[in-house]
Amino acid sequence: MPSYPEHLRGFDYTGPNRYFLTMCTNQRARYFVEGQLIALVSEQFQRASREQAFAVIAYCFMPDHVHLLIAGERDDADLKRFTKYAKQYSGFYFRQRTGLALWQRYCYERVLRNAEATPVVARYTIANPVRAGIVQSPADYPFWGSFLYTREALLEYIERAA
Repeated sequence: MPSYPEHLRGFDYTGPNRYFLTMCTNQRARYFVEGQLIALVSEQFQRASREQAFAVIAYCFMPDHVHLLIAGERDDADLKRFTKYAKQYSGFYFRQRTGLALWQRYCYERVLRNAEATPVVARYTIANPVRAGIVQSPADYPFWGSFLYTREALLEYIERAA
């Protein structure tokens, strides 16, 4: 049995699919507690999402990992390429700033089925700090958002679907 997450067999990870990703920091270090480092990583995620045609519907930086809810925007949107570049770009600038390795080697992905409503997964994503006992309400946590919506619009989007 492999010691890393496997991709789905027979699925090519390209096209307008939706995914829920979890990327863990190297040795689960608590790097995502400072706004400047989160902004640096987020900027590189934005760069990769533009280049690889992925919409970042929701994200949430937890102290030792990040969750991303993303969707391919074109037929050639390739999740493996997006993940590679998002981690490579952010890892490079993080190491330049801190001298430290940012990511574990692998990332966990879940391909969302058609029956899984995007707003429900977005709600799950931004509620992570509440489930972890860090805050009482998602609104109290500063390190979640979207590259498509303002925080207020994302909250409205997930509430309309409730």
